[in-house]
Amino acid sequence: MGHWPALLWLGPSLAFIAAVVVYPVAALVRASLSRYSITGLYQGSMGASNYTRLLEQEALVTVVANTLIWVVAIVVVTIAASLGIAQLLNEEFPGRRLVRWTLIVPWAASLIMTSKLFVWLYDYYFGLLNQVLISLRLLAAPVDWLGNDATVMGAMIVVGIFVSVPFTTYVVLAGLSAIPGDVYEAARVDGASAWRTYRSVTLPLLRPALLVAVVLNVIYVFNSFPIVWTLNDRNPGFAHDTMITYMYKIAFKSALRDVGLAAALGCVNVLVILLAVGVYLRTVSWREAEA
Repeated sequence: MGHWPALLWLGPSLAFIAAVVVYPVAALVRASLSRYSITGLYQGSMGASNYTRLLEQEALVTVVANTLIWVVAIVVVTIAASLGIAQLLNEEFPGRRLVRWTLIVPWAASLIMTSKLFVWLYDYYFGLLNQVLISLRLLAAPVDWLGNDATVMGAMIVVGIFVSVPFTTYVVLAGLSAIPGDVYEAARVDGASAWRTYRSVTLPLLRPALLVAVVLNVIYVFNSFPIVWTLNDRNPGFAHDTMITYMYKIAFKSALRDVGLAAALGCVNVLVILLAVGVYLRTVSWREAEA
């Protein structure tokens, strides 16, 4: 019978993958090579012209720079914070289980809901952040955190870190839990200090978990639409957009209203994600080979 029984069992899964992955990607590529009216009607092929026009957009450099800052800042701070929090949660202390349960809430909650909560916290007139900082005499007057060009990116990054830390902490915590206790016992016998043990034993053994956490965070943060859109929706133009929100604005919210141009940027975004996925798969393969 050959491979037919396997194909019979895999058929529904393959059909589902084709429906939700292959077909949308093919439609996206086709749209990136086409021209559409402002109402979305197909008006013929444009070849690679949309990609050429994309490179000519004045806002593209700013958007790419914003995306790099957004991804790098969140991932670096998240990994650093998660290392400390995971180390703390790996120790025995009263209420540890409750703290672990509480930590997962920001990750499990809706990103839109969390972003709206921070919009209220950042509010110029009634936001709790301004009130607290003024009462502590750290500010002389309220700050428009989401309306000031100097603060809006930082304010969005804080939210990105807030929702990224729980997942990353659990990944690092799983890595810490997998380290054998005999390794630490051997380090103590050799007279290694706590810092030396952490630097020479814990961090090297955490490297596979850290690599997976970094790659997954890059994918999640790069794709994060709700946070940037919700916190930046009051600002005109593209000065604080990332590539994901810029793509949406090109298609639906800007004077361009160009679906083909947005699809071209969408294809670029897909290539970036595929690159990150490739790194992730290589990381997992390397981890399995090392194990």
